[in-house]
Amino acid sequence: MADTPDIIYTKVDEAPELASASLLPIIRRFAAAAGITVGTKDISLAGRILATFPESLTADQKITDDLAELGKLVTTPEANVIKLPNISASEPQLVAAVKELQSQGYALPDYPYEPKTDEEKAVRAKYDTIKGSAVNPVLREGNSDRRAAAAVKKFAQNNPHRMGEWTKDSKTRVASMSGGDFFSNEVSATLDKAATAKIVLETAGGEKVLKDGVKYPAGTVVDATYMSAAALDAFLAEEIEKTNAEGVLFSLHMKATMMKVSDPIIFGHAVKEWLKPVFETYGDKMKALGVNPNGGLGALLERVKDEPEIMKAIEDVTASRPPMYMVNSDRGITNLHVPSDVIIDASMPALIRDGGKGWGPDNKQHDTVCVIPDNSYAPVYDATIEFFKANGKLNPATAGTVQNIGLMAQKAEEYGSHPTTFEIPEAGTVKMILDDGTVLHSHEVQAGDIWRSASARKAPIEDWVNLAIDRQKATGYRSIFWLDANRGHDAELIAMVKPILEAKGVADKFEIMAPREATIASLETITKGGNTIAITGNVLRDYLTDLFPILELATSAKMLSIVKLMNGGGLFETGAGGSAPKHVQQLQEENHLRWDSLGEFCALGESFTFLADAKGNEKARVLGRAVDDATQGILDHDRSPSRKVGEPDNRDSHYWFARYWAEALAAQSDDKALADEFAPIAKALADGEAKITGELAAAQGKAADIGGYYHTDDAKLASVMRPSATLNAIIG
Repeated sequence: MADTPDIIYTKVDEAPELASASLLPIIRRFAAAAGITVGTKDISLAGRILATFPESLTADQKITDDLAELGKLVTTPEANVIKLPNISASEPQLVAAVKELQSQGYALPDYPYEPKTDEEKAVRAKYDTIKGSAVNPVLREGNSDRRAAAAVKKFAQNNPHRMGEWTKDSKTRVASMSGGDFFSNEVSATLDKAATAKIVLETAGGEKVLKDGVKYPAGTVVDATYMSAAALDAFLAEEIEKTNAEGVLFSLHMKATMMKVSDPIIFGHAVKEWLKPVFETYGDKMKALGVNPNGGLGALLERVKDEPEIMKAIEDVTASRPPMYMVNSDRGITNLHVPSDVIIDASMPALIRDGGKGWGPDNKQHDTVCVIPDNSYAPVYDATIEFFKANGKLNPATAGTVQNIGLMAQKAEEYGSHPTTFEIPEAGTVKMILDDGTVLHSHEVQAGDIWRSASARKAPIEDWVNLAIDRQKATGYRSIFWLDANRGHDAELIAMVKPILEAKGVADKFEIMAPREATIASLETITKGGNTIAITGNVLRDYLTDLFPILELATSAKMLSIVKLMNGGGLFETGAGGSAPKHVQQLQEENHLRWDSLGEFCALGESFTFLADAKGNEKARVLGRAVDDATQGILDHDRSPSRKVGEPDNRDSHYWFARYWAEALAAQSDDKALADEFAPIAKALADGEAKITGELAAAQGKAADIGGYYHTDDAKLASVMRPSATLNAIIG
């Protein structure tokens, strides 16, 4: 990969991609002064769709499969990738992106909801590879080190954000299944030798192969579990009634994007249970109209809007239900409208930060029942809510921090985002059978149950433990492995973790706790101003690196996320994109982008430093130090974007970032050539302040045409995101 740029900056979706149109030209100009090339690779949803269907495109429409190319790059020592948050597509998002591309002249096939022919089944299979967390498992060839950068944490303590008040009599609670879920049915085993497995469903009518040829190296931890559809329905029905009696909001918290197979099905069960009388009476007619409850209440209502009888029945049932947690009460968009609208790792921390309050249909905040069906990680949120009920809200001005070391390399613990999750078609026994005939796992299942398997390889587990040891040594912080000895998978991990800690002589520096106990211990520690390191599996990494940053910093978008790739490269992630859709909407309506690129700034500094270490480019080190100075300047002078139109936005913050970066380079004495090159640029940016900020301000307040939502027009986007001719002339 000799021609690979020094740094790869990913092309993604929504607000982060809009911001890139403004920030990337600045990065390229500064990097060029050190002889550093910055390339891009398209991992956006639209880009992945186009790369998957080259046979449907004209010659000039075809693009390379950048995700596949990046997947190869991250296994090499040369990898230096800055990864922005991309869409993990739910089915409605995928369908919307396909429709937009078709409207732009791309002859893509429609998404087949219920494929019947072999051709439709093949198209559906190709589209399904794009859904869910299709990008992260490919790129994450290392484990995760996520934490708040020191400057960001200090700023949050000096400028504490608003926190909602918690009261001891709050009715907000977490509801989770007490049995029949993934947690209670999980079995796990560690393979003593390499094996190939097949997954079969044995029924009265014979054996059906669900998946064949699943290869595992020696030492892999392999799990299997299932969720009972009957138990799920009974649980949902009970919670709807209990919520009604309690007089609070009903809310469902899932991750139908990352858990692309299991969670949309669970979401669909909730939609059906909410409208149970309607489905009992009109189910066949609704199916004929194309209703799929997994797609959400919004799509359902669109399908039946011309059926007054069904609409009246829905209205009647809704009137008998508890009020629902709203995504947008002004527009009538409920918690059950779109599966990707409520993402648990963003929705639960936001509700907790607001004192346990969610927005209701009356556009007011109320106590809420938070329904999280599977009990694997629900205790984290339950313990957090109960802690704040007892102790009151967290004080960001004095709170310590929770850092995270997350196991995720080589698709570790990819629950739901892999091809070994199935909705069971008929009653029988699911078995995982190894190539030597050993039945590794077995479950009795019923039609409609959700069965899944996931795995974690030995090398990533060992790397994860060693990364935790290094981080604990560097910080001295209280360090906790969030592992539950009573859970199948975690028990296997504990058996691998303990010997490594003992062999390294550091067992006394680490604790092992189940998630509930670890949550309480971490909250107690940071409330007193102390710091902890949460050493977790993949899903908890995802959840905790939103939960604690949102409580500590008000956002998870400003987190520093370093992935030390196992073959020597570096992947630098830039925070969460959960609020990105609202940001795009505001830009299109008001030409104001409130996305904060602080995560990109933090990742950029780390990327330059990594490049300096990897290639001996000392100019890169100078650039990296200056990036850190510029980031500090953004924080110290409050140059982050405002939420309101007419006030400084993302483009203004990029101007200030460029100016502070140039000023830091001009002032440093480690590299005279860089100082000489950037002194006039710093002066021009300072002298042009009034003109530049005036040009940026003048662009706001009117609708902005960027050519699309999922697939923007490059020229239109550049025009919108680079409206200052003065700044453009200086940067080039």
